[in-house]
Amino acid sequence: MDPAAFTTQGFALVPQVLTAAQCESAAARLAGIAANSAGTRCLLAEAWCQALAAKVRRHPSLAPLVPADFAAVQCTYFEKSVSRNWLVPVHQDLSIPVADRVEHASLGGWSRKEGTLYVQPPVGLLEQLVAVRLHIDACGAGDGPLRVVPGSHLHGRMEATATAAARHAQTEFICTAEPGSAMAMRPLLLHASSRSTGGSMRRVLHFLFGPRILPFGLQWQQAI
Repeated sequence: MDPAAFTTQGFALVPQVLTAAQCESAAARLAGIAANSAGTRCLLAEAWCQALAAKVRRHPSLAPLVPADFAAVQCTYFEKSVSRNWLVPVHQDLSIPVADRVEHASLGGWSRKEGTLYVQPPVGLLEQLVAVRLHIDACGAGDGPLRVVPGSHLHGRMEATATAAARHAQTEFICTAEPGSAMAMRPLLLHASSRSTGGSMRRVLHFLFGPRILPFGLQWQQAI
């Protein structure tokens, strides 16, 4: 995997991170999770998920993209199917999970989701983060795949006007995927997804990796 291309494009597709047997094992672990919603943000508390995060970080094609001293700080599970179907408008991921509130002028957008506190930190921190989306199932064009705007992460935090300009200046890339493959991305990359139009299931484990030490006295809610 070319780190330079990841730097300029803001994403990279990596095949065969998990074997078919490992996908089946993960699917069994996920059975019954989020019965009434699209997913959950709290999977990193599970030992099997922590082990999977370590495997992702050690993968030879992903290791050059995730600094060795980074911690896994979150794993979000998304399940899209006929019964749990939704769309996500184009956006950037701006919030991180932290242990406690810290009052500082550079911190804002405080919120609480599933019992965890989130904050929007400065762009300088967001630019360092790396997300890895691990596909448990195949994700074709009709399964609501992620659509990204290559290079848009280089513009920092974007307002609506800048977002629209970036989308018109650059053709979206549709991130279809095979089972066991992964997509590494910068959270500031503009991304969206449509509803699924088929009868399949699209299950994704979205890992977030970041520096162990945070500024302003912040601490991660969890760091593995």
